[in-house]
Amino acid sequence: MAHSDTLLQPQSEAELSALVRDLHASGRPWTPAGLGTRLHWGAPLQQAGPAISTRRLNGIVDHAVDDLTISVEAGLPLADLQHALAERGQWLPVDWPWGTAADLGSSAGTVGGLVARGLSGSLRQRHLGVRDQLIGISLMRSDGVAAKAGGRVVKNVAGYDLMRLLCGSWGSLALITGVTLRVQPIRRARGQLLVRGEPSALEPLRQAVVAGGFTPDWIDWDQNEAEGCCLRLGVASISDAAVHDQLHQIEALAGALHLASERQSWSDPLPDPIAPGCDPAWLLRLNLPPARCAELLASASCQQLPGWCWRLSAGRGSGDAWQVQGQATPAYAIAALRRHVSDLGGELTVLIQPSGAEHQPELEAWLDAPSRPLIEAVKRQFDPRLQLARGRLPGVATPLS
Repeated sequence: MAHSDTLLQPQSEAELSALVRDLHASGRPWTPAGLGTRLHWGAPLQQAGPAISTRRLNGIVDHAVDDLTISVEAGLPLADLQHALAERGQWLPVDWPWGTAADLGSSAGTVGGLVARGLSGSLRQRHLGVRDQLIGISLMRSDGVAAKAGGRVVKNVAGYDLMRLLCGSWGSLALITGVTLRVQPIRRARGQLLVRGEPSALEPLRQAVVAGGFTPDWIDWDQNEAEGCCLRLGVASISDAAVHDQLHQIEALAGALHLASERQSWSDPLPDPIAPGCDPAWLLRLNLPPARCAELLASASCQQLPGWCWRLSAGRGSGDAWQVQGQATPAYAIAALRRHVSDLGGELTVLIQPSGAEHQPELEAWLDAPSRPLIEAVKRQFDPRLQLARGRLPGVATPLS
């Protein structure tokens, strides 16, 4: 898998614009980046050229505490953003990216990188995804021209939603230089509940919680070889009594289904990050109808993958699967899993995979979307010389040329 050969770190937006204009004039390819910690995720870069990092553009531009909005430069580390918000009793309700270490630091990457990948996690159950927290964006086009969309208020005028287009674009359309986000007050009363059982036995409980009057911040399928399968959920509210009431009702539902439940503490507003310590052989992103998750977890295509962990949002159907131990699973097994996920009405994205001939040809990170012609047309409008993140365009399995 190709990587950008150089990480350039302009000190200001003017320096950034001059650098990009020079690259545009020479026709050289380049790759938008934050800290560069996840540039190897997704489709392999081809003739990537230098990576242009926003790590020096890392300030907080404006924090409207009373309006619950914050504007930041894209290179601000996500951990620093959450720390600054916590000092004012607020937080951004988005999950730590997969691979974030328990001690945080730079392992969570930047705010701009989070938006560029557009991957949501457990907190999507109640708070939706990062694109739903985004109310303004600044960007640098491939020709060095700066542009903005949205604003600093939660309600913006109607029009083309450029923010949603950039969210999840993986750096293929422009370099994100700044964002304005909605934030929320931290609810101090929190609690977790863990319910173990086979997927088929847990599915009725999942249905009851998701379809009932409950408001969990997150509810996840969690399955691994050592501990089996469980449903894990977190409830936050303005009072301990409100949290206790919800957890007590869910415990009663679990008991009626002959499922054992266990309460656990939940100290931080965000769920614990997933940090295996090093890159796995495989890291997959799955999206499928929530009602089909139990079927997937109980299937042979899942059970026959030794040394794997699965964490899927039980209410939204999105999540991750990764191999933590053992010899790397062969690519044909992942291709079979992808077909099964597709049969269930979902899709599978390969974020990390083994490299080398012994593991057979690499799988496509993502398959062609039905809207591929439209995606390619948008790409050519934003990046007519095809300079940005060459080989990496979500929804297009084979790169443009």
